Amino acid sequence: MATGMDVEVDGTKSNVMASTGTSGSVLVSLHPLVIMNISEHWTRVRAQEGKPIQVLGALIGKQKGRKLELMNSFELMFDCVEGDIVIDRVYYNTKEEQFKQVFSDMDFLGWYTTGESPCESDIKVHRQICQINESPVFLKLNPQSRQTDLPVSVYESVIDLVNGEATMLFVEIPYTLATEEAERIGVDHVARVSSTETGANSLVAEHLTAQHNAIKMLHSRVKLILEYIKAVQAGEVPKDHEVLREAYSLCHRLPVMDATRFKDDFFNQCNDVSLMAYLGTLTKGCNTINQFVNKFNVLYDRQGMGRRMRGLFF
Repeated sequence: MATGMDVEVDGTKSNVMASTGTSGSVLVSLHPLVIMNISEHWTRVRAQEGKPIQVLGALIGKQKGRKLELMNSFELMFDCVEGDIVIDRVYYNTKEEQFKQVFSDMDFLGWYTTGESPCESDIKVHRQICQINESPVFLKLNPQSRQTDLPVSVYESVIDLVNGEATMLFVEIPYTLATEEAERIGVDHVARVSSTETGANSLVAEHLTAQHNAIKMLHSRVKLILEYIKAVQAGEVPKDHEVLREAYSLCHRLPVMDATRFKDDFFNQCNDVSLMAYLGTLTKGCNTINQFVNKFNVLYDRQGMGRRMRGLFF
């Protein structure tokens, strides 16, 4: 089983692009999460292998008429047979069942890979993807591009006559970037966090740092007041009634922790956090049970096949 090819430049250099007059038939909206997933996938595999490796994955999202919205992605496993990429359909079917349980409103819309311009190897993979989706889109990211523009291109396939034969070709289609609030926060964090030399931080990091400093200062001052009161009780320092009155007044200015509204909100938040933790545990347990059942069915089928084969000859 493989997750990458040994070379980043794949396939032959044959022309697999349709004529310039051919236009795409769909409108594509691309979410930044897809780009970040592909970049993380390629970077992780390159760090593990120690060299640039081509990676493949699936694109999922929503389709409404001619409008496609690519919202998320996941990795695909494949084998290299005589230099050709063969998608692991069993792995894909497993991942499809899993993402359908989480993202029930999303569908498989296409696939992605890394590298430069499309080549013959991409056509061969695209034919395999067409067995899953009749009209998938193809996204290619060039992680080693030195251009200032976004190194992402989206294609769809068309059938055209080349030398009298029906041939599958790629047509580049334009796309727009679509973001949600959570994605904008994540993209801002990734874009602005850089090396320690520049000291650039995202808005989220700056906000969290300010909150941390404020809480730290509050803790130190409350600790100082508490130490003073303990010292007065122990007789180590003389009583200062003005300071004690200020401390007493400060305590009464704090939110009333015994109020019914505070308890209701507090318990609701605790229940929400506990529920999310329970759901995560249940999902993990269901996934484990699902894998166990699949392995059991495979083993049972093999044993049943062996018994049937022995019945034919003995």
